[in-house]
Amino acid sequence: MSDTVVETTNLTKSYGDFTALSDLSIHVNRGQILGFIGPNGAGKTTTIKILVGLSKPTSGCATIAGVDCSQNASRIKRLVGYMPDKFGSYDNMRVHEYLDFFGAIFGIPASQRKARIQEVMETTSTTYMQDRYVESLSHGMQQRVGIARTLLHDPEVLILDEPANGLDPKARIEMRQLLLQLAARGKTLIVTSHILPELARICNVVAIVTAGKLRAFGTVDEVMSSLCPQRSYEIQLASASHIAQAEKVLGQLLLDSEPLTSSPAELTL
Repeated sequence: MSDTVVETTNLTKSYGDFTALSDLSIHVNRGQILGFIGPNGAGKTTTIKILVGLSKPTSGCATIAGVDCSQNASRIKRLVGYMPDKFGSYDNMRVHEYLDFFGAIFGIPASQRKARIQEVMETTSTTYMQDRYVESLSHGMQQRVGIARTLLHDPEVLILDEPANGLDPKARIEMRQLLLQLAARGKTLIVTSHILPELARICNVVAIVTAGKLRAFGTVDEVMSSLCPQRSYEIQLASASHIAQAEKVLGQLLLDSEPLTSSPAELTL
């Protein structure tokens, strides 16, 4: 039996004479993380809209857990948890109130919501902030609450639009750990980004799109080998004070390496 959870076949979307997406064919298995990478206008948002049932393709097909995304939008909304790139909230709502509000929207009975909210807060390490006002949280905290919201109805697939955008190095590491944890629990993730290194550490498969067309699809190593014949390494550090130590260790491991270049939060070979 196939373990494919998300699949698109020759997916195409046109608006008049403009083709936003052309013949996109990808597949993601259960428990995998797909890095969906491309610049603005590449077709990422168009693909996401089709996958979550908000838009119908001009041709081709997209399915989640065997359900056609364009034919059964109500079922798709139960199968998918979607977090857009901009966190939306209402003023004067505490975190637990915010999650309760969305739990009600998802149709979770009042008798079950409290326990479910506690469960998703524990999963996302947001329990300690449950009584804080959502608008008072840092960007990184809000992103974690956003993921808690997407988990409320226990979807099979999570689609996260730029979840690490704007996060500091420490928060990025915490976000990566959370996404890996969710994948280990059997969730299938589609995570968008503008750049490959952002997702290379956690993705099983990568799809790169530009101008509505799929340019590369495969494992991270396969895509990196095809796009970057000269291998490069990138190390992110939580503090600039660790750069000298990292240079020393890398120098010992890679005797024939090129000169190292660094910034306060990143070290690149």
